[in-house]
Amino acid sequence: MRAFLVMLGIVALLVLAALLTGFLRFDQTQTAQLPRLEGGQAPKFNADVADISVGTENKTVAVPQVRVQKPGEPAAQ
Repeated sequence: MRAFLVMLGIVALLVLAALLTGFLRFDQTQTAQLPRLEGGQAPKFNADVADISVGTENKTVAVPQVRVQKPGEPAAQ
């Protein structure tokens, strides 16, 4: 139970940070109305989230050559 509450707190802090930095923004586009005899109206929101573009690039990386030698064997060259 404690771990769940900690995770919930972390998620709440991340959402708050996203709102404060402008990464996540909510705009209300329609107000709510209470029902009189029947009906009513729920509020509507537009969620504007930041665009993230991720790309890939092929590169050749030099990897060092590793040799394994058992104890007592002469060093290979």
